Amino acid sequence: MTTLAAFDKLPTLNTATILLVGTNTVFQQQLAETILKEKQDLKVNIHLTTFLPLPAERDHIRPRIDLIVFIIDIQNKHSFKEIEASLIHIDANFFLGKVCFLATGVGRMNQISVDTNAVLKLADRYCSPVLFCELECEKIRIATAQRLFRMLQICSGHVPGVSALSFSSLMKNSIDDSSFMA
Repeated sequence: MTTLAAFDKLPTLNTATILLVGTNTVFQQQLAETILKEKQDLKVNIHLTTFLPLPAERDHIRPRIDLIVFIIDIQNKHSFKEIEASLIHIDANFFLGKVCFLATGVGRMNQISVDTNAVLKLADRYCSPVLFCELECEKIRIATAQRLFRMLQICSGHVPGVSALSFSSLMKNSIDDSSFMA
């Protein structure tokens, strides 16, 4: 079991790979299916796992991973702890715009086990954007899938003139700015 490195493999033509990491496999599967339903001009590979590290590669089967999405169910403290433990198995270069945190369960504030500020601090510590959503709602899941697909296109280099780092910085700045407007 090794550290997952961002630039250890060459990109594949017209292909992008996303890794969804989270303890709620139902949400992962639903989100993956929704992403695959998006109109695509490239082949999308989606890998699901509940935690990192990933098992060791055999004969270099695993493709290059362009975007990692850490799904935190804020109604489950175990989910947050698993994501925190998984982060140490990621090469620092992934945090140059190729990681996103997705906090789910925000629609039921009375059932929250993980403070949203803890999620924001985690994302800030790793210089990565965080999206808050409710994956149980189909419309929100579709909007989230569209947003993640666009991020995947950027992270895999399929959007000319936009780098993953600049896009991540823009997302982070817009989140920071919105907190001052409240």
